[in-house]
Parts: sequence; structure tokens; C-alpha cells
Amino acid sequence: MMARTQKSTGVDLREACLDEALAIITQSGVEKLSLREVARRLGVSHQAPYRHFASRDHLLAEIVRRAFADFAAALRSPPTTDDPAADALAMGFAYVRFALTEPLKYRLIFGGSLPDPHAHTDMMLGARESFEVLRASLTRVARARGETPTRESIDAESLFAWSSLHGVVSLMRTDAMGTLDLAQGARDAFVMQALQKIGAALGIVRKPEGGGA
Repeated sequence: MMARTQKSTGVDLREACLDEALAIITQSGVEKLSLREVARRLGVSHQAPYRHFASRDHLLAEIVRRAFADFAAALRSPPTTDDPAADALAMGFAYVRFALTEPLKYRLIFGGSLPDPHAHTDMMLGARESFEVLRASLTRVARARGETPTRESIDAESLFAWSSLHGVVSLMRTDAMGTLDLAQGARDAFVMQALQKIGAALGIVRKPEGGGA
């Protein structure tokens, strides 16, 4: 039924391959992805997907490229204000929100099963774009303090922020979190407190409510 629907409505085979590949990964894991299985599920010849993807890795690389692009867009999504510290905090929330609402995409880009990035250079464009969002945000924070940060210092702070946010997400997603004997409300308050402490470690100080220095 799926194949007949796709053929009769003229859905682009390339996009159909990408959609079916995501379905396979969701149901069975990235290890089960193959162009042959995509073709079988779409009801097309085994050679049909090769018109758009030279190999299974080329198909996976395009999926990962799109996931990274969506991740970068999520980090850029909070509006820019005149408070760099508040904007940095909003970006942190955007990071956590993406990871928790788009778990498959997050797992794909950080799961360690990527095709060779040297053979698929476009795949990592979103990763560099995401890191640049962190760089730009922390550069604004430093300049708001009257500093002129070096590239080395900003890169170090960006890596610290990224790894810390990744740790927050990893803990939120683990089943062990629900087995801990936590004080009432501790889990709900965790993300805000973690982001505030990461900000404090980076020297991020928000403006008092109502303005002020």
C-alpha cells in the first residue's frame, strides 16, 4: 500500500528513500539501514535508490546533514535581545529542548555511527554552524563584560558549554534519573539550575529584572 501510494501521487523517490530510511532507523536502529531494505519497503527495484544515493553511507550522510541543520536552526531560534546573558541561557534551553523533542535526530548526530566525514564533507556543515552559534553567543557575553576574547578562549568556552549541555541531556534521557531518591521538585528544577551553573562557570551574569547593569 505504501509503495502504490507513493507511486500514484508522484512523491519524489529521493525524499521517499530518506523518509523510509528514517523509519528503518527508528524501528530497528541505524545498523539495519541498507539501500536494499529501503527499496524493498518502497516496493521499487533494488537499483532504484542508487539513482539518488551512491551507497548506504551517502543516504545516511544526507539524513545526518539534515539533522545537524535542524539542530543549528534550533540553536538560532531564540530571538536576539539586548541581553547577551539572557540570550545565552535561551540558547541553552533551545539545545536541551531539541534533544528531548527530537531524540532520533539528536542520537544520529551525536551517536557515534556517522559515515566518514572526510568522504561526506557536506554532512558536517551543520555541526560547524551549531558550534559557530555557541561561539557567537559567548563572544557577545564576553564583549558585554568589556573583554576582547581570543579565538582560543572562545573555542575553549564553547567546547565546555557544548560538553556540559550534552551531559545535562544525557542525564535527563537516562532511565536511572527516575530511580533516584530525589527531593520533590528536584528533577523539574534540574535543567534551569544546571544551565545557571554552566553560565556561572562561563562568567555569564544576567541583568537584574527591570534592567540595570
